[in-house]
Amino acid sequence: MADRPVIIAVDGRSGAGKTTIAVELAALLRRHRAVSLFHLEDIYPGWDGLAGGVERYIDSVLQPLREGLAATWTAWDWEAANDGASRTTAVAPVVLVEGVGSSHGRAADFLDAVIWVDTPSQARKERALARDGETYAPFWDAWAEQEEQLLAGLASAEHADILVDGTHGVANAPESVLDALTQLPAMEHVLGPELARRRGLEFSAVRFDGLPPAEDLFHALYGQAENAVWLDSSIAGDGTAAATKEAAARSRFSIMADNSGGFGQLACHSRGLTTVCSGQVTARIRGPFFRWLDSVWGRKAVRAPQHYPGDFTLGWLGYLGYELKVETGGSTRTEESTIPDAALLFAGRAVVMDHQENCLYALTLSGPHQPGSRLEAEDFRTAVRTAHAATQGELASTAGHPASSIHGTAPRFTAWDGERRYKDMIAASQAEIHDGNSYEICLTTQLEAHTAEPVDPWVAYRALRRRNPAPFAAFLRLSSLSVCSTSPERFLRIDADGLMRAEPIKGTRRRDADPVADAALKADLASSLKDRAENVMIVDLLRNDLSHFALPESLTVPRLCAIESYATVHQMVSTIEAQLAPGSSRAQAVAAAFPAGSMTGAPKISTMAILDTLEAGPRGIYSGAIGYFSLNAATDLSVVIRTLVLQDKHDGGTHLSLGIGGAITADSEDEAEWQEIQAKAYGVLSTLGSDFPL
Repeated sequence: MADRPVIIAVDGRSGAGKTTIAVELAALLRRHRAVSLFHLEDIYPGWDGLAGGVERYIDSVLQPLREGLAATWTAWDWEAANDGASRTTAVAPVVLVEGVGSSHGRAADFLDAVIWVDTPSQARKERALARDGETYAPFWDAWAEQEEQLLAGLASAEHADILVDGTHGVANAPESVLDALTQLPAMEHVLGPELARRRGLEFSAVRFDGLPPAEDLFHALYGQAENAVWLDSSIAGDGTAAATKEAAARSRFSIMADNSGGFGQLACHSRGLTTVCSGQVTARIRGPFFRWLDSVWGRKAVRAPQHYPGDFTLGWLGYLGYELKVETGGSTRTEESTIPDAALLFAGRAVVMDHQENCLYALTLSGPHQPGSRLEAEDFRTAVRTAHAATQGELASTAGHPASSIHGTAPRFTAWDGERRYKDMIAASQAEIHDGNSYEICLTTQLEAHTAEPVDPWVAYRALRRRNPAPFAAFLRLSSLSVCSTSPERFLRIDADGLMRAEPIKGTRRRDADPVADAALKADLASSLKDRAENVMIVDLLRNDLSHFALPESLTVPRLCAIESYATVHQMVSTIEAQLAPGSSRAQAVAAAFPAGSMTGAPKISTMAILDTLEAGPRGIYSGAIGYFSLNAATDLSVVIRTLVLQDKHDGGTHLSLGIGGAITADSEDEAEWQEIQAKAYGVLSTLGSDFPL
């Protein structure tokens, strides 16, 4: 008996394009191994035999192949309208089975992967009749009815591992289907040569001297992109941050990217399922998010040229939501979030602004297995060159897009928890601390608003970044979901050499326009025993988080309870560093620290459980992380605070949410905590022209 083959089904209704994909995919797979290909149309017993043919296929083809045996089956003689010759499908490392019902019912138990090709009915009929002519025409309606009966009540596409949108044909799909197959855990052991293609990438960084206005550049390059990310060190050159080398380093680079081009992808994860879309092909990977992340990131896939100083060498950019805590020791809430638990786009080209050297870089990927990638790279560099010149010259202005102000009626926010309820949660938190179940609880709530008219996220973000510049500001446009963040806090950085750094913030004072009063507020924060205690507790927690994957002797705290000043607040910040142990999974190192301890409290796992009982709903993006996972194995992630989340709604309006919170300890005073969350909301609300709901 031979080794059991990997069996892949290509399913879908007649005329969808299954045969084209199966035949061309078989040819691609045969570059590195033997492949057997079986077509169900050879076994269906006549024009009224769809259901019976599927059963014959399961028993005489799938079952023996699954056991590592050659499958001997009876072909249907379509001209004689009767059983024909006996045929054999040989065992091979990969077997492709193609046809209507190839993954139906009991067949699913024998399959390692399912590809579903979905095409509108009229297009399917036209293609099928064009291919088979009048032979098929008299039987189309009867056969289509059998398909509906066979597939009735089954969301076949929902159970497939790979979806192909055949609306505009499938001629260009097979290569993308092969790439999608490499992302499935069940395929890893058999598609090693295809996986190796990821390592044959060429990275380029072309420098352009001079920095144009960042907003104009982003608008010129990505203003029309459905999905785009701007990791925006908007504090660069602002002068509001403390003059420290740490603040300067955090503010050196800004990154702009989208998921266009041949390398572009969009990955979304919700409750154990990661969907990765690349053009007309979508892969569905079941399992934990961080396991998927480990499969696509963490190994050095490119090498940066010496003249490029940045740590981002293209890769994944986006957010990880707080609800991913279910994978790191937290529990699943009964209420589902209305947005994905994580969303990342893969950028095969991007712009990096170097605020220190006053230049920018056009980053591109190309590779021998990506036809046209070199031409795409050159076209992108030309587009950057054109935008760079236009936005630096005399024509550079804001005329091409709306002014940075929020027009119309200011959104009216409501709070998940009013003053009385929030203070009751503080009391409940202190009771948990008194009972020894926690010693610091980072309690949060959210403000929400719904506007009848749409709020333009780009206009909102431009206003926010000018009102409240921050080293980890970010603008994410992900179809109908937008994120406008003015976060000052780094969650975790792992550089290409494995140095890990966390910089938690605990302790906040609102700034005052009067310099004397402002200085007094800063001094009060610096001398506050309560704020210092909160900060030190989180430092201790993060030392533990980093230690799981660190060289023990490398764990240090180079900064403890330093004060940094931003446009609207003073903050108390510490720095924890450690060296990643050789051979460690970088994705698991991120998971070990997630979510940020400054947003949970300590001890982390028991405190997250307490928070689930106190807080009114899922936090969503708030308290998660925003940043990048680079192809040189580096990552840099901020904590999602001071962040406005906007969702387009079906009624034409916009839903807005803003998370706020603070650390509760045994000696917290409820009125002071209530005032603190208002201070944290002030920067965003005042920009929108909104008041804190009382």
